[in-house]
Amino acid sequence: MAGLQVHRINNAGVYLDGNSYLAKAEEVDLGSLKTVMSDFNGLGLIGVVELPDGFEKIEGKIIWNSLYQDAVSKIATPFTSISLQCRSSINVHTSQGRIDELPLVTLMTVTFKEYQLGSYKPRESTKFETPFSATSIRQLVNGKETVMLDVLSNIYRVDGKDQMAKYRSNIGQ
Repeated sequence: MAGLQVHRINNAGVYLDGNSYLAKAEEVDLGSLKTVMSDFNGLGLIGVVELPDGFEKIEGKIIWNSLYQDAVSKIATPFTSISLQCRSSINVHTSQGRIDELPLVTLMTVTFKEYQLGSYKPRESTKFETPFSATSIRQLVNGKETVMLDVLSNIYRVDGKDQMAKYRSNIGQ
């Protein structure tokens, strides 16, 4: 199969307000963009269709491998949004081995919803899970924007194409 390429992502770095937390987070879950769909049914249709109505809230979490005071000052308050950045590398493989590495950068504006005080057991490392919600996300592959959503500004772009420009114009925004 000539030309087959596979991509693999197997690690990442986490940044809060531009500060690196390399090796301090055990896992980061950035959540997903999930469309709110509603059923539409009308006379003359032989079935029901689902139509998009917007987006669900974006939720994620960071699992920390210990307690870090500088992170606590950013995540313990629900009254301040912060910048979360996740950087990783996409390894591109062919039958010739790895042929390229592409940067994957996800930028989010998040508010942490919970500050875990810890659960302690003998001879086991304590982990701290901090769930968050996001009001905006932007993801870039090799410097090219793949998706951008800013809920509070009604902006949604896919591959740089504004999906909500007409909507914003229609509502006078």
